[in-house]
Amino acid sequence: MKKFKYTINGTAYEVNVEPLSAEQVSVTVNGETYVVDMEKEKEPEQVKPVVKPVAAPAAQPAAPAGGNSRIYNDKVVKAPLPGVIIDVKVKVGDVIENGDTVVVLEAMKMNNNLTSECSGTVVAVNVQPGHSVMEDDILVEIQ
Repeated sequence: MKKFKYTINGTAYEVNVEPLSAEQVSVTVNGETYVVDMEKEKEPEQVKPVVKPVAAPAAQPAAPAGGNSRIYNDKVVKAPLPGVIIDVKVKVGDVIENGDTVVVLEAMKMNNNLTSECSGTVVAVNVQPGHSVMEDDILVEIQ
C-alpha cells in the first residue's frame, strides 16, 4: 500500500492506494474507500527508421610513390557539414576558377553553394544528387 498526503485548495487529504489486480486499485481518501478501474497504458508505437540506400563511393586513386601517405592533393572541395547533395554543377574535365560553385549541399533545411578555393581542372566528382555526405567528405577533386 502507498500512502500520500495532499493539500488541495487548503484542504488536507490522506490518500492510500492499494493494488487489487492489474486493472483495479483500492483508493482510500480521508477514510472513504473507492475501487478504481485502471486503463492500460498504450504500448509505444515502434517506429522503424527509414534508411536510404547509399551508392558505393567512387574508387579512390592510389597513393603516390615516394612515401607520401596522403591520397589527395590540397585542391579538393570538402563537405563543411553533414547533408544531402542537391546538385553537382561540374563534371570531370571542366575547367573552373577560384570561387566557382561546384556543388549544392542541403544541410539543416538550407541549400549551401559550395565553391572551389582554387582554379584548375576537375579530375574527380565523388558525389551525385541525392547522396548523403558527412563533414569533411571529399566531394570534388581539382588539379
